Amino acid sequence: MGKLIRCITDDGLVMATAVDTTDIVARAENIHGTSAVVTAALGRLLTAGSMMGNMLKGKDDTITLKVAGDGPVGSLIVVSDFNGDVRGYVQNPVVEIPLNAKGKLDVGGAVGKNGLLYVLKDLGLKEPFSGSVPLVSGEIAEDITSYYALSEQIPTVCALGVLVNPDLSVRAAGGYIIQLLPAAGEDTIEKLEKSISDIKAVTTMLDGGMTPEQIIKTALKEFNVEVLYEQGIYYKCNCSRERVAKALISLGKEELTSMAEELPQISVNCHFCDKVYNFDRQEIKNFLKNS
Repeated sequence: MGKLIRCITDDGLVMATAVDTTDIVARAENIHGTSAVVTAALGRLLTAGSMMGNMLKGKDDTITLKVAGDGPVGSLIVVSDFNGDVRGYVQNPVVEIPLNAKGKLDVGGAVGKNGLLYVLKDLGLKEPFSGSVPLVSGEIAEDITSYYALSEQIPTVCALGVLVNPDLSVRAAGGYIIQLLPAAGEDTIEKLEKSISDIKAVTTMLDGGMTPEQIIKTALKEFNVEVLYEQGIYYKCNCSRERVAKALISLGKEELTSMAEELPQISVNCHFCDKVYNFDRQEIKNFLKNS
């Protein structure tokens, strides 16, 4: 289980969310068998997605983030609900590239610096809200910050990190998003800049034993911070046998007939989790009646 905390400053001018997603990213690595740099890239997007999902208003609202860069990792997709429970998928789970100039995992090189970040919010309306911005660096956090600045006009600080052990297990993962509310003025901006001027990397703080609450209070040390709520978050997939069956039925009679004639069994793997759904020939024939 991961942990998420939502806070506001006592002057009502700054909102902040912080998460420890170590268990969530570890689950993603286990499902997808990702190499170190892909674990870092997908883990950062999962972390951002969880916090952005938790900002949604309705209990049935969801947000989908897609990063489509020109790097070898291909596309990364993350879906989160309003609680912050999240799931993710990566096109190419194993990518091996050299470390960057700082001797760290080269997430930007794996993702690519040319491409787009897509954000789709399903808020239960006729049409989902969708927006996209060009990638700034492919490092994910800078791209999320750019999205908020360009698409939602919200001044935002975003920090994300994933620390991967030599055996490819996840040592620490998490992040925070800090946003100025409309009434915030230049003095608030200056205080925020002073607060984060010398802050350590997220993974350094998490690996040192700091909690999401301690991270927020460190990032906002120039402010008085009030905790709104703290809760558990999970890697959570909403797939089911019924959903997969509906997807198969949507293929149409021609495709289903061909499957029933040629295959004794159909196995469908969920892209987001490690579940496999098996359907025998008779079940496929029954689907034909509903297609």
